[in-house]
Amino acid sequence: MSARPAVRPPAPWAFPVPEEHRLPNGVRLLVHDLPGQYVLSMRVVVPSSLATEDPELEGISSMTARLLDEGTAEHSPEEFAELMERHGMALGAGVSDGGLLVDLDVPQAHLPTAARLVTEALATPVFPEPEVRRILRSRLAEIEQERASAAHRAAREVARTMWDPADRASRPAAGSAETIGRITREAVAEHHALRVGPRGATVVLAGDLSGIDPLSVLDATLGQWEAPRQVPAPPPLAPVPAADRARVVVVDRPGSVQTEIAVACPGPDRSTPFGWAPHPVASFVVGGSPNARVDAVLREEKGYTYGIRSAFRPRVAGGSFVTSGSVRSEVTGEAVGLLLGILDDARDGFTAAELRSGVDFVSKTAPGRYATADAVADETAALALEGLPLDFTTRNLAAVAGLALEDLDAAYRRAATGEWTVVLVGDAESVLPAVEGRLPGPVSTVAL
Repeated sequence: MSARPAVRPPAPWAFPVPEEHRLPNGVRLLVHDLPGQYVLSMRVVVPSSLATEDPELEGISSMTARLLDEGTAEHSPEEFAELMERHGMALGAGVSDGGLLVDLDVPQAHLPTAARLVTEALATPVFPEPEVRRILRSRLAEIEQERASAAHRAAREVARTMWDPADRASRPAAGSAETIGRITREAVAEHHALRVGPRGATVVLAGDLSGIDPLSVLDATLGQWEAPRQVPAPPPLAPVPAADRARVVVVDRPGSVQTEIAVACPGPDRSTPFGWAPHPVASFVVGGSPNARVDAVLREEKGYTYGIRSAFRPRVAGGSFVTSGSVRSEVTGEAVGLLLGILDDARDGFTAAELRSGVDFVSKTAPGRYATADAVADETAALALEGLPLDFTTRNLAAVAGLALEDLDAAYRRAATGEWTVVLVGDAESVLPAVEGRLPGPVSTVAL
């Protein structure tokens, strides 16, 4: 009978470090050669700030991003879409608090065509009037859909309540019905001319690059991108917390049989001087899995929910710590009271077993999280947008492996001060009596 083999810890793993180049127009190029990944992933990051939008036209950055592939100086919207389909391309664009992100996935053989089309979309979009109207109508319909989603409505109210009303972070990134209604084709074209260009931009390319010369391809395409009117992006600033953020807001959704709960507070970004490593571990331990503290009580012991999750959510500058999920309407009061108790009690410290569980999850699942070209490209693009060094991910994983209990406890206490923004989306007629006297801070009600 053979002896059972010993299971040894996995070998140390490092996030792949890209080769760094400069294109002729100054764009930073980061290249990952990943053998066997024959669908290439490209990301183009252009730093910008939503705070620079005209307050009357908020959402114009997002609308501009959605319109980039809706026709260029060389191709109509139909021709552009046909070329993408013929070459197996998937192209998308969106904005975050830190800038514009264009993402592209394409088979290796079609990289030259894909790079040319991405360059067209960035440099020479024409914003046809019918397409502008269609995208704006689509956004207005999207706003109505978001209002109908309890999770979306809770997230919107958290932002409105937690951040100072004067701060752009307190309002929807893609704009409101009022601001979207003011956007014109001319405004979109002007915004593009001023905010979308190669200055400060980064291009990330990841995948199997055998047999191709990516530097030559990109020199001849994105390296020729020009935007003479582009205005440099201002340095990113963390959003300002609202002075009265520690309160309870009930969003009335008459007749709802569930209550969506969101509990939040300001948090750090990944460049925090205290180190980012403890934060994903604390998220996992508090509410990052079915075995975490929150679900152990509210799901397994009480049966109130299918799952409630906690996460530190970094922005380019600043961030938040959010716990959210839904419970049956009739148990709202007790569920929220228990949840706040769990979040506050975590300030008393974690256990050695919890630390080991969180460290193992974050560190040992990293190779799987970054196993594909698109995941590697996404992370490298995020590092570029956040101004982090290219070895940040590897160094952070090493820091995770070396965490001590006091590191985890201190990180959680710095964020979770007990000044919670609590948002409940549900039937106010039943929710208000249920939470009365159970929750700290004032309670207010708003319409759905």
